[in-house]
Amino acid sequence: MTTTDRRTALAAGAGLVAAAALTTGCGTKGAAARPSATGSASAPSRTPGASTAPTPRRFPGRPVQITHGPRDRPRVALTFHGQGDPATARAILAEAERHGARVTVLAVGTWLDAHPELARRVLDGGHDLGNHTQHHLDVNAMTEAQAYTEITDCARRLTRLTGSIGTWFRPSRAVRASPLVERLAVRAGYPHVLSYDVDSLDFTSPGAPAVTRTVLGAVRAGSVVSLHFGYADTVAALPAVLEELDRRGLHAVTTTELIG
Repeated sequence: MTTTDRRTALAAGAGLVAAAALTTGCGTKGAAARPSATGSASAPSRTPGASTAPTPRRFPGRPVQITHGPRDRPRVALTFHGQGDPATARAILAEAERHGARVTVLAVGTWLDAHPELARRVLDGGHDLGNHTQHHLDVNAMTEAQAYTEITDCARRLTRLTGSIGTWFRPSRAVRASPLVERLAVRAGYPHVLSYDVDSLDFTSPGAPAVTRTVLGAVRAGSVVSLHFGYADTVAALPAVLEELDRRGLHAVTTTELIG
């Protein structure tokens, strides 16, 4: 399939999933998933026969809250907030793999409850899988007990599905974790909190060309880019983003590879 054909096919697929895509952004436009009246849903059982997934790593010399990786290596990390229509997730993962790219997925716990098979799909593709809280609410605005529950509830789901709490924690509804949430993430077993230095703004649905321009205008060696599942614009923009990164000699790798 030619590049033009692939873009056409992806755009067509994006059109099919657009109506069903959830508003999952971490900005003010995104509509948060709400806890049920009866509390958190029961976490699904771990996938039979699944091997244990990687666990969080401590990177000596790096701050607890990481915004970007080393600037002296030709690598970038494309990170995706894991929520929304699973069709967009599968399309994004498949396109990344066609380019030999590896990404980082920060999954929302309620999304894992609804689509537990996607946890193994992410890992089987060689990607990083991490924690983006249970309900994707404003974790920085919560009490200590509420915020810790949001982190650990999602961690339990990841553990039951993969055998690991995931390699990273990213706060929901915030670019950076507050000092309290940072401490709670460490208590929950995450040595580092993952922030980012490039915001694609794809959750505002600006159109695929705008997403492409925003990312490519700001990305540089060592960047951690924030993107989202669940948005047709992101699916349609990804081929051009990956092709231009290749042209610049920047390799899209997992965040673990970027920092390590």
